[in-house]
Amino acid sequence: MSGFLTGKRGLIMGVANERSIAWGIAKAMAEAGAELAFTYQGEAFGKRLEPLAQSVGSDFMVDVDVTDDASLDAAFDQLGGRWESIDFVVHAIAFSDKSELTGRFLNTSRANFKNSMDISAYSFIEVARRAHPFMKDNGGTLLTLTYGGSNRVTPNYNVMGVAKAALESATRYLANDLGPEGIRVNAISPGPMKTLAGAAIGGARKTYKHTELNTPMRSNATLEAVGGTAVYLASDAGACTTGEIIHVDGGFHVLGMPQQEHL
Repeated sequence: MSGFLTGKRGLIMGVANERSIAWGIAKAMAEAGAELAFTYQGEAFGKRLEPLAQSVGSDFMVDVDVTDDASLDAAFDQLGGRWESIDFVVHAIAFSDKSELTGRFLNTSRANFKNSMDISAYSFIEVARRAHPFMKDNGGTLLTLTYGGSNRVTPNYNVMGVAKAALESATRYLANDLGPEGIRVNAISPGPMKTLAGAAIGGARKTYKHTELNTPMRSNATLEAVGGTAVYLASDAGACTTGEIIHVDGGFHVLGMPQQEHL
């Protein structure tokens, strides 16, 4: 996909380390010719991100807290100081208290429900509100990340499933709002992946193994596959794709039962 994004600029939000889905996307976009900026939250994540950003030729990193309007405003002000326009934003941000990703969903606390929804779903709306003025002349792409636990009960996913369902609905409504401006809004839904966020989910190893054995492709998603999908969606080839939840999960989402040999 070399050259697919030549001349395009974009913001990547949510790289935690080299195993992050956001990093897989950033690497693929850089290889496709895009110029990138990055956000992070806090000094520790900034130190992890800096060598990764440098490896794809980026010296533009900004600390941002997506629950703080002033922090988001400052981040996009800095972006505007560097670039007059952008072509895409990748939103790869989600959070829940790890202690509430076990046990019964029934016991979700009000505080964690609000915080999970704010960070995992509402932040995409806040980002879109600030990003779309940078795209109004030439259009652009907003991408976020979701997971199949949004519409099918997944053990130990709990409140994150509800938050991802809200995020997917927000994707569709934003696609309708921003389509007249030439802005496409889509979500990518990978299967289980060995990431820092995935490790926080109880039973992650069992889930990863189960999907690997049962997907039609008999494999889980790779960073390269997710990155390639993001490149397509942000490129001119994705010009008529919006409001979609694109599954990159080896086909696991189409199954009604495990494969016969694993029943």
